[in-house]
Amino acid sequence: MTVSEAARPSDGVPPGSDVPPQPGPPPAEEGAEPEERTQEARAAQRELFAHTPGFILGETAAFGGSLVGGAQHGVSGGRVDGDVYLGGRTEIHHHGPAATAPDASGEIPRTRLDALAAVFADGPAFAGALRRLREERVLVLTGAHATGRYAAALMLLHRLNEPAVHAVHPETTPAALSTQLTRPGGYVLRDLPVSRNRPLRDTHLYAARDQLEKVDGHLVVTVENSPHLPGVTPCPWVPPSAAEVVRAHLLPCRPDADDLLALDPVAAFLAAGDRRPAEAAAFADALAGYDGSERALARLADFGQAAVEKQCRDWLADPDTGLRDKAFLISLAVFDQAPYVLAAELADQLFVHLQRLQNPEQPPEIPVFGPTAEDRLALARADGELRGEETEWGPVPQFTAAFREERTPRVLLTEVWNHHPSARPALVAWLRQLARDGRPLVRTRAAAATALLAAADLPSAIALLVDGWATARTFGPRVTAANTLTLAQLLGAPVVLRLLTQWCSDPHWGRRWTAIRAFGLLAPLRPDLAGAALGALAARARADASNKPERDNLTESAALLLSEGRRRGEVLSEFVRLLYLDTPAVRELALAAFVRACDNAEDGALIGWYAETGMYETDSARDLATLWRTALNDRAHTRAALDALHTWVHVAGRRADAAQALELLLPALVVTADDRKRLDHALRTLRAEDGGARPPVADRLLTVLHPASAR
Repeated sequence: MTVSEAARPSDGVPPGSDVPPQPGPPPAEEGAEPEERTQEARAAQRELFAHTPGFILGETAAFGGSLVGGAQHGVSGGRVDGDVYLGGRTEIHHHGPAATAPDASGEIPRTRLDALAAVFADGPAFAGALRRLREERVLVLTGAHATGRYAAALMLLHRLNEPAVHAVHPETTPAALSTQLTRPGGYVLRDLPVSRNRPLRDTHLYAARDQLEKVDGHLVVTVENSPHLPGVTPCPWVPPSAAEVVRAHLLPCRPDADDLLALDPVAAFLAAGDRRPAEAAAFADALAGYDGSERALARLADFGQAAVEKQCRDWLADPDTGLRDKAFLISLAVFDQAPYVLAAELADQLFVHLQRLQNPEQPPEIPVFGPTAEDRLALARADGELRGEETEWGPVPQFTAAFREERTPRVLLTEVWNHHPSARPALVAWLRQLARDGRPLVRTRAAAATALLAAADLPSAIALLVDGWATARTFGPRVTAANTLTLAQLLGAPVVLRLLTQWCSDPHWGRRWTAIRAFGLLAPLRPDLAGAALGALAARARADASNKPERDNLTESAALLLSEGRRRGEVLSEFVRLLYLDTPAVRELALAAFVRACDNAEDGALIGWYAETGMYETDSARDLATLWRTALNDRAHTRAALDALHTWVHVAGRRADAAQALELLLPALVVTADDRKRLDHALRTLRAEDGGARPPVADRLLTVLHPASAR
């Protein structure tokens, strides 16, 4: 069974499509919007390049997991027995057999406090918090999630030399807080849940302070940033830097701490942006075991990936993180480095799908008002900034959001798809909805996200999403399918090239269209695949090019193969070979695609490459002249070739190097008297781009065409 056969739904109706697949060609693109029918492949290519996230098209498109040399490194995998003290983290983890949990009522063991004190880094807010606690006896320590509030609370009480530190049960209500403070010493109430119906008021703290004065004690209450603290003046917690945490953990056990901090992987880890205290502490633990070997250095270099994987697992598995927050995290992974409002708006659509999946009997509800952008980005460990967003009308200011760790989007989406399969129906329904959106950025991001899922599980992604788009009767979904397969190949998804080759000869016209377009999009991004792409397109033309929509798609896709500079000379040579050594249908494809590629005045077009590089390469200049002469002398292409030549002359009027290139090209196009007459007429009748008189560059080229008369 082929990949495409395995991907097809058993009932013959692709997922997300209301129309059964039809094996024959579409009757004049029935059902497509007019503007969709007229969109050229170049325009679709521009949208793909403009809106694809950087981690696919950029240098970080491929990276390994947390396995180095067959071993798992970091705290993201395996088992660790005993206690792991994580410095400034909000909690102390126990892996394997656990002692008394730190958030249970009762005294926290002194050995645990001493061990934490040995590696604790104060940070910029610690001294002020200690002063307030000493004076006021009660301190409310606020801060973002996972910034080390709880560890800081323990160390504040430890620095006061309290004889004992007691953990207050977290379900203690604010009103009953003072009743728990019955013995001398310190008290910590970790992550008190406060809300509009259960605020922590100043009166609650007054009662607690009176009781603490009686027993000579101190209390630290940790809460996340919250508006439900009426009358309370909280102490904001600012965590220490990752470098401070790493240094504090190293000093007790490694006298060469400064040398370790100077290692390249360490500098890269510390420079990677937001590192929570727990991650820095875990990294320090790995660094403490560094023995100078290449294997140990590789483990350090890979630690950042392991930390990202653990963070994504924690986000999705944490029962305390609400469904709406998880929907936002997933949406931000799709719309990383895009306008925040898109991630927030479309996250609520995903939230509806997740609600329907989790509670099918209840109608989904979206709160009209919710957390602020600042709070949501803090949860996601992301930053927002105002920057210019390119539109077809020019740049406009947009508040954009991006994860601080650039690997997060790929890891998070892969984690959802592979390790939370129960969420797949909601994710699939949401991505289908995005693919129908009227905004190019949204559609392109849907394709990019689906490409990631295909790299993680190709058969499922094809069956649940791509095949339904490919067999749709409308233009937009097919473009999304082509974009998805193009990006999936860039991400290293297996057997994509084989699938595209099979689809080029698939009985269903939609799969053929999708594969043909994908080959055209892929080759400029992967120049090494240009030969394979042109071979597949030629094979389709050779087999059957009778239907006009498919013939046009073949032409546009083949023209895209000439839109990338590094291999243009090789592609031109292959085009020339097809003129003389193949069938008439393939010759027709080569000429039509060449003329289409020439009739382009955009930056990076064929004329620009020829002026900058091609005319200095003997073989490329010869092949280009051969294609021009053949197109101008072929009655089916003469008119289009002359229009393309006009485009080149207009570009030459703006670029001196293009004018020089045309001066060298024109003599090579003249073999017969008819050739000279045709070019003479084209130049004499040419008008300026605004319809005015013949441009001066045309007169200059006429002197090149008639050198005797110029003398």
